[in-house]
Amino acid sequence: MRSAIILAGGEAKRAGGREKYRFRYDGVQFIQRLITSLSGITDEIIVVARDEDHCSSFKDLQDLSGVVIVCDIRKKIGPLGGMHAGIQSCNGELVFVTACDMPCIHPEVVTRLFDSIDGHDAVIPKWNEEMIEPLHAVYRKSALTEYLAEHKSLSIRSLIRSIDAVYVDAESFRDVDPDLETFMNINSLEELEKINGTPDK
Repeated sequence: MRSAIILAGGEAKRAGGREKYRFRYDGVQFIQRLITSLSGITDEIIVVARDEDHCSSFKDLQDLSGVVIVCDIRKKIGPLGGMHAGIQSCNGELVFVTACDMPCIHPEVVTRLFDSIDGHDAVIPKWNEEMIEPLHAVYRKSALTEYLAEHKSLSIRSLIRSIDAVYVDAESFRDVDPDLETFMNINSLEELEKINGTPDK
């Protein structure tokens, strides 16, 4: 069984206070684009909100088949808090983890990541020695569960150093995603306007 976790609990400080998962690209909300891309290649999708009140903003998604909405158990500790909450609810041993600000996730890229994990704990796209994509990666649930049970660092890099992670060249996906749009993330209203060509309404 393959699962996906979408981390949607950020504070959106660089996005003018707006929730990035509600940004639109080509007229479709980021969260809807992500669910569409992932629903055909995973058995379930866990969307992680930051708290109970935030969960209520996802009412439009709660009736979608295969989509589960949960909120952080460990509050305000960043992506690791979202990963921790997500794995508590997912059933798959292999889990694709992504941020909510990546509207162009490519299903064939994600499928290749799932297929590349072999006996490792994680498979992570990598641009160079310094630049990796830990929030566009596949993890083994058992490895995450063990690490997150007692972790002290809030750094994703500390997590990665603690598990058996294998890296794949991000450039190697150009055969299925020529412009590597799958790795595009939008952090600000300015970046959103740039990809849309007009201000987002």
